[in-house]
Amino acid sequence: MIPLPLLVLALLPFALAAPHPDNYNVDNSIHIPILRRAITPEQRIANLPKVIDAMRVKYGYKSVNQKRSTTNSPVTDEGNDSSYSGVVLIGTPAQEFQLILDTGSSDLWVATDQCSTCSGVPLFNPSKSTSYKNDTSTLQITYGSGEVQGSVSEDTVSFAGFTMSQQLLSVSLTTDGLLTTGLSGIIGLAFDTLSALQTTPFWQVLLNQNKLSSSVFSFYLARLIDAAQADQAPGGTFTLGGTNTSLYSGNIEFINLPSGTTPAFWFQQVQTVTVQSKSISISNSAGLAAIDTGTTLIAAPSNVAKQIWSNVPGSTALSNQYQGMYAFPCNTNVSVSISFGGTHWAISPDDMNLGPINLGGKTQMCVGGIFDIGNTVGSGQGVPSWIIGDTFLKNVYSVFQANPPAVGFAQLANGLSGSADTPAGSSTNSFTGSNGIPTPTSSSSSPLGINGASPSLIVSTSLCLVVALLSGFLITL
Repeated sequence: MIPLPLLVLALLPFALAAPHPDNYNVDNSIHIPILRRAITPEQRIANLPKVIDAMRVKYGYKSVNQKRSTTNSPVTDEGNDSSYSGVVLIGTPAQEFQLILDTGSSDLWVATDQCSTCSGVPLFNPSKSTSYKNDTSTLQITYGSGEVQGSVSEDTVSFAGFTMSQQLLSVSLTTDGLLTTGLSGIIGLAFDTLSALQTTPFWQVLLNQNKLSSSVFSFYLARLIDAAQADQAPGGTFTLGGTNTSLYSGNIEFINLPSGTTPAFWFQQVQTVTVQSKSISISNSAGLAAIDTGTTLIAAPSNVAKQIWSNVPGSTALSNQYQGMYAFPCNTNVSVSISFGGTHWAISPDDMNLGPINLGGKTQMCVGGIFDIGNTVGSGQGVPSWIIGDTFLKNVYSVFQANPPAVGFAQLANGLSGSADTPAGSSTNSFTGSNGIPTPTSSSSSPLGINGASPSLIVSTSLCLVVALLSGFLITL
């Protein structure tokens, strides 16, 4: 029989290495309410051409004539009803703004009082800020539905309870109508490699300075049932440095960024799409996806989009300004789920139906939430073929982890908008550790450990064993 002291010493390294079971749910996580902009269904459909155009250029699908100091840096179209924003304070004394929370870009920009085309939105006044520093350089961002131009500057920025000096773009010119009522700009939540300003994003600075309790931030994006009820409405919760356990149930299924990709966008690999109970397998070359809270719809490669809608009876491809979109009979419930290598996450039919469109026929047709973005989105390594926006993200609790880089999804808590997940032939625990803590791996999905248990689950079990063996003693781990 092994002496108790030796057994304890043998297991102690595993216990100390075990992640804290509440690692992502510590009390000092910052929870921020999100606002959601609302427009009528008619406005939503009318805005779709601009939304799609901006998405295509945001990810390099369209070429534009670039001027000096011009970049196709990711910019979110704010004219659609699924804009999710949070409060950001800029300047000394602080001026308050609602900025889009965008995991598909990395820069912070805000409209200023020098912008003659920024009507109906709160404007930043640099002259009233004693901490404002203006660079002599200017930056112009050109994209599908217009352009943003301004001066590179620096000022005090406060977000999610943190304050720091941050580089930003003080916008003095935008395409008319680009900004919707109440929204003054964007705060980017992707990695620094995407930054047009060549600066480190706000969240990543906090992480590098060890100011976050854990290397994650997370979203619950609410679905607004009645789009006409208000200009703005509660839109969910953004949590910085952790998760909010009241907003999801079960484990968080983490899958690391695909092998061979560099953290820039928050990448995942689409492996399977199920439409009306029919499964479509996605090849590795056509499956790279950017998870983007600043995008409204789901963009898929041409051949996949065609396959998806061919499984919906009565669907038809649209043309002219709606080129790339599909419509289907409004009385059809479109059932779609997406798997990134584990669970098949279902999308509510409410999110697949963007609203009616008049095609002149006897059957009332509605526009679908997945559109054709083309077979090649941009060029070069690490350019996504898919853009997974809020049409999908409203149905899950989403978690973005910096170390190791991974994206996690969980089923929403009972009573919240969204749909449940269904297993993809294997247990969710194959892709998650104990209590939702991700298993650190270098592959695209977390491998199983000994006897089918994940490594983090084995470590957590060792910790429990140590505690049991040392019962009767006062131990603090």
